[in-house]
Amino acid sequence: MIENPILRGFNPDPSIIRVNDDYYIATSTFEWFPGVQIHHSTDLKNWQLIGRPLNRLSQLDLKGCPDSCGVWAPCLSYDNGIFYLVYSNVRSFDGVWKDTPNYLVTASDINGPWSDPIYLSSRGFDGSLFHDSNGKKWFLNMLVDHRKGKFFGGIEMQEYSPKEKQLIGKVHFLTNGSSLGLSEGPHIFQKNGYYYLILAEGGTEYNHALSVARSKTIFGPYEYHPDNPVISTKENPENKLQKSGHGDFVQTQNGDWYAVFLVSRPLSTLGRCTLGRETGIEEIVWRDQWPYLKNGTKVPNSEVPAPKLVGHGHTLSKTKTTFDNTALDIHFQSLRIPITEHWCSLSQREGFLRLYGKESLSSTHNQSIIARRIQSFNVEVSTKIEFRPNTFQQMAGLVFYYNTGHYHYACITANYTGEKKYLSIFSMDNFTQISQEELVDVTDFDSVIIKGIMYNDSLQFYFSTKEGEKAQTLGTVLDASILSDDYVQKGSQRYRPAFTGSFVGICCQDLAYNKLHADFEWFDYNEISH
Repeated sequence: MIENPILRGFNPDPSIIRVNDDYYIATSTFEWFPGVQIHHSTDLKNWQLIGRPLNRLSQLDLKGCPDSCGVWAPCLSYDNGIFYLVYSNVRSFDGVWKDTPNYLVTASDINGPWSDPIYLSSRGFDGSLFHDSNGKKWFLNMLVDHRKGKFFGGIEMQEYSPKEKQLIGKVHFLTNGSSLGLSEGPHIFQKNGYYYLILAEGGTEYNHALSVARSKTIFGPYEYHPDNPVISTKENPENKLQKSGHGDFVQTQNGDWYAVFLVSRPLSTLGRCTLGRETGIEEIVWRDQWPYLKNGTKVPNSEVPAPKLVGHGHTLSKTKTTFDNTALDIHFQSLRIPITEHWCSLSQREGFLRLYGKESLSSTHNQSIIARRIQSFNVEVSTKIEFRPNTFQQMAGLVFYYNTGHYHYACITANYTGEKKYLSIFSMDNFTQISQEELVDVTDFDSVIIKGIMYNDSLQFYFSTKEGEKAQTLGTVLDASILSDDYVQKGSQRYRPAFTGSFVGICCQDLAYNKLHADFEWFDYNEISH
């Protein structure tokens, strides 16, 4: 059996391909750098993160990118020995105007190097590339329509010329979408004389759905599935997997069909999803040349029968990351900016990661933060820090982070003169500081271990001054559920994008001079069961 979700913790908008016996899924990364996560499998059950192709500033400039903008809904495809990756880099999303440039990069090897980007258009987002059997290539996107506050303007298509490296010819309008509305995330594939159009509809929250339409010609007209949508949990609020939609189809080398799609796991019925939007899978069967879930419903199961494919062993990620290597663990990402020696160094002090303090956790420009996805409801995370602040404007520590307005941060800081060094907790809720205390005087200690235990909707920080020493409680129990799409969207007076998931990481701020460093000896991430 395959256990759902197959990609746990903030891995939304999956695009899947098979190349011979290898399967690859690309997922959205939004404001986190490098951009686009690619996972690999040979059996559709066991998946391993193998890379993030958008790893250069020339490919992805996210500085100043608003929360939950940046890289949306990548489309990974393959044709004649070349991998193609289409992605949006959403620059603004407030109000009626949406700035949504779309780009294409290519590579002959999934591991890169990937090319510099080719600009396609800014007509909408969720771009994808379809390779027709007649040799033509078509770029699809949802259309942003700002007139009268409409926003979702339907699905359109334009030819892409590999020779000219640009879109050519007229724009073809394909469909307004089904009655579910909010049509986005288009993908096209061919089967038995039909062109099948897959759409994400109903919005990416609890009304989310995966719709399917078909046509004998690529230009339409497209007729919708007689029992549309094909996948949705809208009518099943008690199901473990919610928000099901935005997906893609793949056929195995044995002829079986599977769908991968976005899911979320709420802490309670229709509640908050601290792990963000993840990726699930279900087997597809065909009746009357229409796809249906093999389980006989529209609702994904927690376990799915696995195809008869040969799996392979994956290298398990170590829970404890020591910084005695030349490269960071692949699970780490930065916010908006490339990881460079200028602010994040493994060479400045042997056996340590040195972070040079930059801007605050509310900055959308230059933050000094290295973090990874939280992929379980229950985690215990700790780090050992050496830091000597000279003023209260300098901080370094362990952060549980959702976006610039929502985080819980336990850190080392100082008083005004720097004579005293303290452990403090800063909690931010909707850009409002909800707690901050000078909790423990650690002036006499060179290093401090800070730990956080996140258990469902609660978070408790701890500290110790020696390895092996029993940790002491730091502060009070905090509300971890504010680190969720659902809370962020409903907690704001106006709609804000909130499409990511909770991260945990280490960071350093120097709001005085942007240069004081902190040294981290190790970072330990453990998923725990209670």
